[in-house]
Amino acid sequence: MADKVIYATYDDDTVLLEGAKKLVAKGVHIRDVFSPFPIHGIDPVIGVKQTRLAICAFIYGLIGLSLALVGMYYFMIVDWPMNIGGKPNDFFYQNIPAFIPITFEFTVLLAAHGMALTYFLRNWTLPGVEARNPYPYTTDDKFVMEIHPADNHVTVDELSQMLNETGSILIEER
Repeated sequence: MADKVIYATYDDDTVLLEGAKKLVAKGVHIRDVFSPFPIHGIDPVIGVKQTRLAICAFIYGLIGLSLALVGMYYFMIVDWPMNIGGKPNDFFYQNIPAFIPITFEFTVLLAAHGMALTYFLRNWTLPGVEARNPYPYTTDDKFVMEIHPADNHVTVDELSQMLNETGSILIEER
């Protein structure tokens, strides 16, 4: 029984959301939901914690900001100082206004690339790795709820009956 997984397929995201609320109210633990687009409000219903990716984005942005400022100081003042219109001179704090656009762009560049890599690593969507979603049509027009009977204190038949009551169009046990 520990190896069994039940997949309930739905046609509509609101039907799945309402069904998930009913199942959780009855004490059923929903392991995951697969959908072609985000279903707003499903995360707190199925118990998904808030992501910490914003902290990663902030850290990547700080790294980009630091590298941009250190790099421009080194390139423009230490390594190859060129006097272009009176800038830069030997005082970095007087040159910061001239460096703001490049600093901003480099900060955004590092934050975006860092977040893309973090997303790929966190979701395990790397080249050559098989996708974890159970059905190919969850990326097209269907919504699937994954429930492990071992997580719940009900039998598979009771669980199937509850899923039928929520409006599922297909229930499959693997």
